[in-house]
Amino acid sequence: MNRVIEEVLYGAMEDFTLDIIIGEGPSARTVKLELPRFTLVGATTRTGLLSSPLRDRFGIQCRLQYYSAEELQIIILRSAAKLEIEIVEEAALEMARRARGTPRVANRILKRCRDFADLQTSGVIGLALVQESLEKLGVDLEGLDSMDRMILETIIHKFKGGPVGLGTLSASVSEEKDTLEDVYEPFLLLKGFIQRTPRGRVATEQAYQHLQIPLAHTESQMQLF
Repeated sequence: MNRVIEEVLYGAMEDFTLDIIIGEGPSARTVKLELPRFTLVGATTRTGLLSSPLRDRFGIQCRLQYYSAEELQIIILRSAAKLEIEIVEEAALEMARRARGTPRVANRILKRCRDFADLQTSGVIGLALVQESLEKLGVDLEGLDSMDRMILETIIHKFKGGPVGLGTLSASVSEEKDTLEDVYEPFLLLKGFIQRTPRGRVATEQAYQHLQIPLAHTESQMQLF
């Protein structure tokens, strides 16, 4: 956030006032506006980009975690009821396990599976249909999609498991650095498929096992494991 905007918020957050400067130079004057009492709620995935003075002015600071499969199953069943989709509980749980711990991903999977179910006479989403649909969509048992696997395979095959710098990896998979860092890496780190080291990204033993690639014990991997 722009530091000037942050400073404007300080008075609003502490005293419920907003100072506005009118004019320029010696003739400039400050007008203080009284604000009705309010509660400010903020959310960000990049807390470090906020200055410490602004962060410290929030009385309650919470960190949201990924949803469990059981929690996502409840969300999927509720969404299915709203959309009038027939689904069995074990199918909802299978979707939840592959939804990357994120409700919007779970709802997206539900809608895509509904499309596959509409092609069938029954129209009911069962376990077999979910497995078949997600296989066609390229979503594996761990929730990884084709881009996730491309990242891991690039590190393993092109860079012998790593380490590889973010810029080099970005060029290799034709994806922006910010997208890799903000969209794909958090989930791969959560699942334990990659590690960040001072020298770059390294594929872990779990990544080799998941992709069914024989583990090559390079020097960097020997240090890692």
